[in-house]
Amino acid sequence: MDTTTAVRKGGSWLLEETAHADVFTPEKLTEEHRLIARTTEEFVVQEVLPALERLEAKDWNTARALIRRCGELGLLGVNVPEEYGGLALDKVSSLIVSERIAQAASFAASFGGQANLCILPIVLFGTPEQKARYLPRLVSGELVGAYALSESGSGSDALAARTRATRGPDGDWRLTGEKMWTTNGGFADVIVVFAKVDGEQFTAFIVEKGFPGVSAGKEEHKMGLHGSSTTPILLQDARVPASNVLGDIGKGHKVALNTLDFGRFKLGGMSVGGCRTAIGDAARYAAERRQFGQPIAAFGAIKHKLGEMTARTYAMESLVYRTVGLIEAWLAGGHAEGGAVAQAFEQFAVEASIAKVGGTETLDYVLDENVQIHGGNGFVKDYTAERYYRDARVNRIFEGTNEINRLLIPGMLVRRGVKGDLPLIAAARRLQDELLAPSSPAARLDEGGPLDEEARAAGAFKKVALMVLGTAMQTFGQKLGDEQEVLGYAADILIDTYAAESAVLRARAALAGRHDHAELHQAAAAAFTADAAQRVEHAARSALAALADGDTLRTLLAALRRVLKVAPVNTVALRRHLADATVAQGRYILG
Repeated sequence: MDTTTAVRKGGSWLLEETAHADVFTPEKLTEEHRLIARTTEEFVVQEVLPALERLEAKDWNTARALIRRCGELGLLGVNVPEEYGGLALDKVSSLIVSERIAQAASFAASFGGQANLCILPIVLFGTPEQKARYLPRLVSGELVGAYALSESGSGSDALAARTRATRGPDGDWRLTGEKMWTTNGGFADVIVVFAKVDGEQFTAFIVEKGFPGVSAGKEEHKMGLHGSSTTPILLQDARVPASNVLGDIGKGHKVALNTLDFGRFKLGGMSVGGCRTAIGDAARYAAERRQFGQPIAAFGAIKHKLGEMTARTYAMESLVYRTVGLIEAWLAGGHAEGGAVAQAFEQFAVEASIAKVGGTETLDYVLDENVQIHGGNGFVKDYTAERYYRDARVNRIFEGTNEINRLLIPGMLVRRGVKGDLPLIAAARRLQDELLAPSSPAARLDEGGPLDEEARAAGAFKKVALMVLGTAMQTFGQKLGDEQEVLGYAADILIDTYAAESAVLRARAALAGRHDHAELHQAAAAAFTADAAQRVEHAARSALAALADGDTLRTLLAALRRVLKVAPVNTVALRRHLADATVAQGRYILG
């Protein structure tokens, strides 16, 4: 695949200029990609959705049959080498499958447990023997996979697991403990389990349900995702062969974190897919539902909702596709020796966390507004809006809570800056010198080209992010990690920055390529950037007030005003334009 994307390090977008031609977008999908999308969509519509009632009744034979069907269609082996029964396609294809399967959220969870959380770590870290033994049957759907990391006392602090592994006199392992919230737990055959060897060395194991001492607990009664199995996994002196250690002893964190990084990114993609589905649902209902003698789609309040739903989804979609382009470029740019995919996931861990937080929170916004557009009908099970709403809530908890990911986003950037992997500190110092220099008379800005103002705004957001991060590092030094509120504000700024720039770059590419809906791309990018400017300013003011007071704070706020000069735009007109086009087509029109 030609992503036309330059090879860049993770996080470098904060410090570098990016040309729109260098960004991968949905408009660059190949015919093969579009075929994969159609195949996945047809499978979900024709086979998964009609089986939804059986899935929600805990008919796991149906779930197994659908997973087997995924195997027949090749959906489970998109990123698995051909020698193990996979298709060895690019990461774009994997994203497309995740995005399209999202409209059936319960089954999407089962699919993710198989393809993302069980197959992926074996692909990345398994021995040739382990791959040959497990991958072909997992890829075909003959075996069902799961991933058991969390425990009741170590949800977000996964490395504090208490499950123990000890070596028996025969050389095999004995695992004892209880894992919680295991997706596919009730009917999985193969489970990636994490335990501490001798209570200290965090290690991954491949565990079969048929091994002595391995069993599943009772099904959890969940708020949503009723059609997916979630159970504890009970390990009672479970016997695991010596050959089933996954990766190295004491290096289980590498297995866990790399799996989570890619899982976070794909959850961002699934969230975008859910947004697309819900926007179509809301647009069609708004066109059909009449009040006061006309469709509710004609009312400004409804147009505001549909327009904002579309603009936010567009930004997240742009962000996710930009990121997969960066991953592909990294893999194609000479970073292909030993553990290439794991290295790529680690390199773009910041972007993965941004996709996870931004995607899941955008989805929650879109689904909440979908219920509101449906009114009372959105609160009853006769309409899909109710199911979408309850099924999505767990996404902000999956793959590391959004709170944890908000700490990781700036935290990882700062660590890379301190290590010298990213010239973050030098950039922050240059910005500080720029802000301390005497102000020159403001140049008159002539009428620019399309989205020039939005591009300048995205550049200003970057400076704000550097200003907040630099001030925080100076203020707290090595104790910055304890200042979770400040890190949260910084994360919010970084999320909006990456999303706004991604939207603007994609829209500029659509305009340059004379895309059929280029003016809608432009409207979505402009509306999102205008709203993001207000959020960035609020987060920055809140962060700076936590970092300084008195004259120092006044100086910092003056610098913020100097950096963040974003002219207001008529977002009412932009949202109405987006809403009208969406209602006319009865679907999300930009993807």
